[in-house]
Amino acid sequence: MAEEKKLVEQITSMDEDFAQWYTDVCIKANLISYSQIKGFMVIKPDGYAIWENIQRHLDDRFKATGVQNVYMPMLIPESLLKKEGELVQGFAPEVAWVTAGGTEPLTERLCVRPTSETVFSDFYKDDVQSYRDLPRLYNQWCSVVRWEKETRPFLRSREFLWQEGHTIHATKEEAEERTQQMLDVYADFLREDMAIPTIKGRKTDKEKFAGAEATYTVEALMHDGRALQSATSHFFGQKFAEAYDIKFTDKDNKLKYVWQTSWGLTTRVIGAMIMVHGDNSGLVLPPRIAPTQVIIVPIMQKKEGVLEKAAELKERLSKSFRVKVDDTDKTPGFKFAEAEMRGIPVRIEIGPKDIEKNQAVIVRRDTREKQFVSLDELEAKLAETLEKMQADMLERAEKRIEELTTEAKTFDEFKEKASQKNGFIKAMWCGDLECEEKVKAEAGYTSRCIPFKQEKISDVCPFCGKPAKQLVYWGNAY
Repeated sequence: MAEEKKLVEQITSMDEDFAQWYTDVCIKANLISYSQIKGFMVIKPDGYAIWENIQRHLDDRFKATGVQNVYMPMLIPESLLKKEGELVQGFAPEVAWVTAGGTEPLTERLCVRPTSETVFSDFYKDDVQSYRDLPRLYNQWCSVVRWEKETRPFLRSREFLWQEGHTIHATKEEAEERTQQMLDVYADFLREDMAIPTIKGRKTDKEKFAGAEATYTVEALMHDGRALQSATSHFFGQKFAEAYDIKFTDKDNKLKYVWQTSWGLTTRVIGAMIMVHGDNSGLVLPPRIAPTQVIIVPIMQKKEGVLEKAAELKERLSKSFRVKVDDTDKTPGFKFAEAEMRGIPVRIEIGPKDIEKNQAVIVRRDTREKQFVSLDELEAKLAETLEKMQADMLERAEKRIEELTTEAKTFDEFKEKASQKNGFIKAMWCGDLECEEKVKAEAGYTSRCIPFKQEKISDVCPFCGKPAKQLVYWGNAY
């Protein structure tokens, strides 16, 4: 019991200091450790296993839409990066440069990719000649480097893992349709696999990606009420095509520029998952993403037949679930606390008395609900429990968004609500940058998105009194 208590006490209460709670969980749940270079994280096996499951689910969804995986070089010549002015200006403060190869200085600086629009565009210009070559639907899984000033595990690091999709099309309509399609893929993945509901919408011009004509986003809300941009999909139009001369011969035998998209999701969704679902005991992992779905804890394991029964159950259950046995010499209480810290969805307890009764105890991580289950019905009950837990986690997250979303019709009302607690504030907007910057300066909130599902809560912009053009979700964001 003392060991169990000590393990939990290593985590700061989320009500006391949410930021410290988050960092504690990342470290104590064995997801990451810090490296010798500031802002560069070591993703440990437990953390990387979560990313592998995210990759697997998302990659299947991409391929179902016709996307193929490729890999592009990580170094970009400075001259190539400069061909599209908006992009280089947007990323200039964050770029890391390679200036020497071995002991020889390079004739041209090479940028460590902060994003890959340039290398994809340079590749496409020689890869495509005819309308018959289109569309090109490519994605790569890789890392990128952005020299961030402030870093935090998963949420913002100088090197992070992600996927970046880059597609080119013969028509504007096809490209716009793909941009929206991939945003929907992200929203469905987050909702169905990670139990994270989001608000879908378009970024304002101030917040859109450098070089994009339009950026679309899925915005999630964390346990502390702060927003997190969880994935984005960009419509580039023909900006990069014109800058990199990506042309094709169309059906009418005329040379035309392609239409381009880009879309990405990063390891920051692991941070989102922690902050949406975690509690003061550690992680709470959605069953569909959890590397280990079921942990078997033998009770009084030195008694004859207990470890053998645990091993037998593991072999049997592994046909349907991701299962491990904790047969270490730690106390059961410590094993329970450790399993909770790691967020394993279901714990099975089995000891000599349970074996006699042909039963086991199953315990849900999120609710701690315990059930005695016949070993003959274990597979069916586990499947039912895991699905129920997945659905319940989504329902709780949806309820949190509902409870922490308010609306404001005046700027005074907006500022008052922003000062009271974090959350989404819905307010009308005239569309002027001046008002957007005013909200950030005076209330500390930024525009999160112009939602696809529009409402009209007033006729005027609360920040200037001019006629309102659209509803915007505003928030204090990570």
